[in-house]
Amino acid sequence: MSFTDPPARALLFDVFGTCVDWRSTVTNGLADACHVALNSPTSSIPSAVRLRATGLTSEDWGKLAQEWRNTYKQFTKALASDSSIPWKSVDHHHLDALGELLTAWQLEGLWTPEEVHDLSLIWHRLNPWPDSSAGIAALCTKFQTCTLSNGNLSLLQDLKKHANLDFTHVFSAELFNSYKPSPAVYLGAAEKLGCAPAECVMVAAHLADLKAAKACGFRTVYVERPLEEDWDAHGVRDAHLQGFVDVWVSVDEDGFVAVARKLGIDVNAG
Repeated sequence: MSFTDPPARALLFDVFGTCVDWRSTVTNGLADACHVALNSPTSSIPSAVRLRATGLTSEDWGKLAQEWRNTYKQFTKALASDSSIPWKSVDHHHLDALGELLTAWQLEGLWTPEEVHDLSLIWHRLNPWPDSSAGIAALCTKFQTCTLSNGNLSLLQDLKKHANLDFTHVFSAELFNSYKPSPAVYLGAAEKLGCAPAECVMVAAHLADLKAAKACGFRTVYVERPLEEDWDAHGVRDAHLQGFVDVWVSVDEDGFVAVARKLGIDVNAG
């Protein structure tokens, strides 16, 4: 498929879950940090916390990672819908939320405050999906490519470098004083790129993101990623019927490389 009338000029990408695999990176990072703390000869972990942490499995750390991610979704959605809520960066939220989760999980004292702060920045070090780097490089040969994430700018700039994501532009929702799915984010990004909304294509692994972008006049590309979709099977089926997804890349296709091919780019030709 080619986006014409008017021609598409810019692809804007959701990042968490769409470009990078936050789930495995955060789960493994938490488990590894726990192992280091438990085996450090200088750590002074309370006995009850040490016993609790020792019994946690990889599945448990995965649950904690998902809960952490869920707090982010709730936080950004609330601020997007209510401008009276005081602004907070995603980095600030991640730190506050991690502290609250450690309390809820009875893990206070497993790490020092400095270690908790460093661990909260794991979102700056998320690993990409296997197709992300090559797919974005291919798409850059035909389009402007730009992050459009709720992550703050320093986070996105670090991810771009860490995951070798060669976007032509890095935009954060914080540039527009809100969070997705606020229309201010989508329309502000289009204006900043010097494009009409119809010249912009939102690329995401989340149907709610695409539905909001479509309502602002964007074209849309859905890239299925494992375990990323919040909508149930009924909602996904309805999304097909509602027609707000222009290009659908299924989970068994090659992600962004498949997007490039569907948009008329000969990936093998580089």
